[in-house]
Amino acid sequence: MRKRTMREEEIPDFVRDIAATGCDILAVGEDSYVVADGHLSDDVYATVEPEIRRISERYGRRDHLMARISAYLRSIGRIHRPH
Repeated sequence: MRKRTMREEEIPDFVRDIAATGCDILAVGEDSYVVADGHLSDDVYATVEPEIRRISERYGRRDHLMARISAYLRSIGRIHRPH
């Protein structure tokens, strides 16, 4: 089965859906992003992880949009800042 490909106009919805799980989604540099779940307890992570998987399946492949997703995240202030 061929996985669907995410469209650029879906980026805000994708970011909103990931953030709604309680995980941070942050730009890393100019062309990458991370879904940060390290701050979640094991119990919360066990609940959230299947939802992250469902969201990933719903939006599909997005490697071609890495730089665009990163740019969008930076534009809304979601930026990874190392300590």
